[in-house]
Amino acid sequence: MQKTVIVVGAGPAGLMAAEGICAAGHRVHVYDAKPSACRKFLLAGVGGMNITHSEAYPEFIQRYYDKADWLDASIRQFDADALQDWIHGLGVETFVGTSGRVFPKDMKAAPLLRHWLKRLRESGVEFHMRHKMTSMKKNHLTFDHNGETVEVQADAVVLAMGGASWPKLGSDGAWQSTLQDNGVTVAPLQSANCGFYSEWSEHLQAKFAGSPLKNVSFTFIFDDGTNVTKKGECIVTKDGMEGSLIYAFSKYLRDGINASGESSLVIDLLPLHSEAQVAKKLSNTKPKESFAKYLKRTLGISGVKAALLHESFPKEAFQTPETLARCLKAVPVRFYKTKAIEEAISSAGGVTESSVDSTLMLNAIPGVFCAGEMLDWEAPTGGYLLTACFATGHVAAKGVCAFLADRENQ
Repeated sequence: MQKTVIVVGAGPAGLMAAEGICAAGHRVHVYDAKPSACRKFLLAGVGGMNITHSEAYPEFIQRYYDKADWLDASIRQFDADALQDWIHGLGVETFVGTSGRVFPKDMKAAPLLRHWLKRLRESGVEFHMRHKMTSMKKNHLTFDHNGETVEVQADAVVLAMGGASWPKLGSDGAWQSTLQDNGVTVAPLQSANCGFYSEWSEHLQAKFAGSPLKNVSFTFIFDDGTNVTKKGECIVTKDGMEGSLIYAFSKYLRDGINASGESSLVIDLLPLHSEAQVAKKLSNTKPKESFAKYLKRTLGISGVKAALLHESFPKEAFQTPETLARCLKAVPVRFYKTKAIEEAISSAGGVTESSVDSTLMLNAIPGVFCAGEMLDWEAPTGGYLLTACFATGHVAAKGVCAFLADRENQ
């Protein structure tokens, strides 16, 4: 028998859940606070829509850090290959970039979304935009719609309201207190894939704020002595660092700051050269040559790279080619705070693993399911965020259908 299901949140997780539930023959109503669907998805696709990653699954699943085992059950049911097949089913071709990231052929999010929304509407999914959920009691939900109160209920509910990054696009985390009032455990939402604050000298702030830091590698060293190293680039700002390379270390740095009030990275300014090779180049000295000219002539080090070197070491450390090479290969930088969650690409925290069952149904509220970024996981950029949103939406849809079937058979 056809049942009615409400999906709150018209992002990728919510729409994937809506599609699966509708395909099973149920009536689906999607509610969203914003005037149109997938606003964050569209903005993320402005610079080139990275939909997933072609990395082998054993490495892929580890991108979810300490939540890898939990998400494995969901992502195995709708992995990167399944996601690409689904996209192809919308008539959108994909390709794998040199970094292994997977993109729509035209690099845009809008055409994919248009095809998807058309298919959803044609299949019977009904959309209710500008509806912000204000309260929930089991399967009874209350929305604010342009100042008017709208009360609805359904046989099952999927919550897919995102985390708290980019709140202007709809993910403001306001649902936290609502779920906590219903007995759901929610881990605090925190910045992920974000910039960090550091304390630079006045010289660096005045001369090099906004400078790109390219062709470097960052290393994070854990308490047990193991480490993670990644190459890339970022921006040195007036008060810290922003950009893709620093974002890749956001979980480690944030956890360190949470634990002790500060955290640090080691920067290799010359990752393509060994310490011995750097020392050899530095041994080519010239009489009366300034230190700045010496660095630039022998190694091409100048600008913000030279400034970071001086930030971290006294001049006495540069007395020999060997000691200078050691410094250039390991510049420590300390950070004391994450950038605001409103400025972050994504967020960590949310509905905890212990709060849901294997179908992502809330233990405290039977018939209510959660999907997407409002669950307590995080991942780096590169397609991993979207893949988990789609996958958990897919699993929530299956969970809803199983729940409704069980109710029907009782």
